[in-house]
Amino acid sequence: MGLLHRVSRRGALAGLVAAGLALVLAPATSTSADIRPAPAQAAGRPPLAGKVVGIDPGHNGLNYTSPAFLNRKVWNGREWEGCDTTGTRTAGGYTEARFNWNVAVYLRADLIRMGARVVMTRTANHGLGPCVDTRSRILNRAHANVSIDIHADYGPVSGRGFTVLEPVADGPNNKVIGSSRRFGRDVHAMMLRDTAFRVSNYYGRDGYISRNDLAGLNLTMMPKVLIETGNMRNAADAALLVSPKVQRAVAAALAAAIARFLAGH
Repeated sequence: MGLLHRVSRRGALAGLVAAGLALVLAPATSTSADIRPAPAQAAGRPPLAGKVVGIDPGHNGLNYTSPAFLNRKVWNGREWEGCDTTGTRTAGGYTEARFNWNVAVYLRADLIRMGARVVMTRTANHGLGPCVDTRSRILNRAHANVSIDIHADYGPVSGRGFTVLEPVADGPNNKVIGSSRRFGRDVHAMMLRDTAFRVSNYYGRDGYISRNDLAGLNLTMMPKVLIETGNMRNAADAALLVSPKVQRAVAAALAAAIARFLAGH
């Protein structure tokens, strides 16, 4: 998501596409307490049958081309913020928007195989937006059972690791704070189990942080967290983030987290 986006919202902000855009398709150390076993499924029934899962791949591939869209102000539940941002990139030029999209596509396929109906907040990586408030509306209108916001970070060069961003009660999301935190624990545990990423050594505490200034967390009315998967500014993390194999592993970890969370309801 980028250091400027996390701290002061400086820099380019991203564009708006038609409201309601969606693609609906029919996908530290962990302890035993972190990982809840899923109940046995009925024979022949996919584990996520009847569930709706939202995926929000942050940014978009052409956000950088339209400052007018980038600077449009939207209400995030507490204050006015920019429509979106361009996202960050590695030293080699690999963009966060591309990483987010690739992981989302792999995750969508995994969830579909598990029987879920999937809602995406954007349909490709060669467009603008949508704005962050529109993304929340897309997921709310789909009545998603759970949603995940996929990002990578721009931190200090020496910083490594992932952080799970959790919501703070802000009105629309008041009823899902506890369930979002439970989902965040599943995401945290599965990232440690199934990927090469460890918890962040520079952002949050033990791989978690609460945020009250993000429309994607403030305005959604289902359990949702945002994952900053790794630090694109760090050479070691960047080498992982650009790898298709690692992107698939991240997607598989998120799918496992979603399945474990939904199995508990």
